[in-house]
Amino acid sequence: APLLSARCDGPAVEAAADLALGQINAHRREGYVLGLYRILSAREHPQEITGSVFYLILDVVNTNCHVLSKKLWKDCETRPPHETTYGQCKAIIYINQPRKIAHLSTYECVLHPVPRRYIWATCPDCPVDDCPTEPKYLEVATQSLAKFNKESEQTHYFSVLNVTKASMQWVIGPAHFVEFTIQETSCSKSDSVTDISQ
Repeated sequence: APLLSARCDGPAVEAAADLALGQINAHRREGYVLGLYRILSAREHPQEITGSVFYLILDVVNTNCHVLSKKLWKDCETRPPHETTYGQCKAIIYINQPRKIAHLSTYECVLHPVPRRYIWATCPDCPVDDCPTEPKYLEVATQSLAKFNKESEQTHYFSVLNVTKASMQWVIGPAHFVEFTIQETSCSKSDSVTDISQ
């Protein structure tokens, strides 16, 4: 069968894009759940018996859900423009609706932060992304987590797994913002622990 151009707003293409993005997000281990901004291009290759292979190019944006949350992209809020990362995913997915098969053959996503000059042009006071691996952001995350460990009703201490997003804003002085993942340690809150990171 020939490779057909498909309407990007057609129900079969929208369903294929939703399934492809769901499987892409499930496969990723770092970063944030990608949300669909628009379907840029779609081609369909009908198979001999039933089903079709879809070749998709999807414009995507970061949401506020980390991939470890396992949430569907439709259940996550898109970040404001000054906080978002945008990009494009190319995906090939086989779908056979009668047999309830959806197999993502391959995908490739390229993501970029919004350039600072665009953020400053539209929102000069907005925080701008910074390198999350800088030591000052780990220190901020550790201080924040210390408060969580003190106030939570968990039985064990948690430690910082990694800083996933960092930004800085100049108010009266520098203000630092972090997002980070945490993990439960083997240290019980009934023990006196001097350094949770150990």
